[in-house]
Amino acid sequence: MKKISIINGPNLNLLGKREQELYGNEDFISFFKRIKKKKLFCNIDLTYHQSNHEGKIIDILHVIGFQVDGIVINAGAYTHTSLGIADAIKAIPSPVVEVHISNIHSRESFRKKSYISSVCKGTIFGFGLKSYELGIISFSL
Repeated sequence: MKKISIINGPNLNLLGKREQELYGNEDFISFFKRIKKKKLFCNIDLTYHQSNHEGKIIDILHVIGFQVDGIVINAGAYTHTSLGIADAIKAIPSPVVEVHISNIHSRESFRKKSYISSVCKGTIFGFGLKSYELGIISFSL
């Protein structure tokens, strides 16, 4: 059974409440419980982590990056600012897929720069919460 972990960064704990026109109205815990039940993912051990703190995300990567077969990360705003998270991704053997709920290229100009894209297996964005599912599926390719 493959082990895949999802890591969410700052403010993603507010999904379903914040900026629903961009992020939808479903909270992440409900979404996560729903996808774990999907037949498509029944042979995957899915885990989930969330933190609003950059150092905590780095600590999570340091631990699970040696334990799982893949990581799907939405680093939120840290995508555009964190060399530390990029370095942590480079330091671990687990492949990482970067995801974003919204189309980051259709938003503010600062969102077009990702410090983590170059150290990830790939990037998926703009498909709402479905971006996470596509990220998980990418580990089967």
